[in-house]
Amino acid sequence: MSESEVISRRKALSLMGLAAAFSLAAAPTVLTVSDAEAQTVGMERRHERREHRRERRHERRHERREHREERREERKEK
Repeated sequence: MSESEVISRRKALSLMGLAAAFSLAAAPTVLTVSDAEAQTVGMERRHERREHRRERRHERRHERREHREERREERKEK
């Protein structure tokens, strides 16, 4: 072996240790990402329900406002 290819045991062990530490640090990140994807469907459903609720609430308020204005107009005419 030439001198450029020789790696000391200490350096080899430190590289293995770094690789192990990186894999341990990356594992929770990968699990977290997969959990987040699993929650996305539920979050989307909840978001859609909230949007529909907001739309219905807006429509109800708009209808009430229109009816109120109509009643006020009728009172003014009398």
